[in-house]
Amino acid sequence: MKKKNIRNQPRIITPEFCPFCKSGEEPDYKEYQKLAKYLSDRAKIYGRSRTGVCARHQKKLSTAIKRARFLSLLPLTPSLK
Repeated sequence: MKKKNIRNQPRIITPEFCPFCKSGEEPDYKEYQKLAKYLSDRAKIYGRSRTGVCARHQKKLSTAIKRARFLSLLPLTPSLK
């Protein structure tokens, strides 16, 4: 199997500090506009390495997104255009 050349792939720049720790607030399912920026265009939750969120807030973030999906505030699947 051929190895991929990592050097030619674009780098994803991640923030150094957790935005939730920095602002002093917790992710909440009622603020679905803020939660939407942690979803991809395919409605998948971005990982910690991509968003820069700490482990504690990543767990709370995924729970908040799942609650917002259950209440139909966020999409379960990508929307068709």
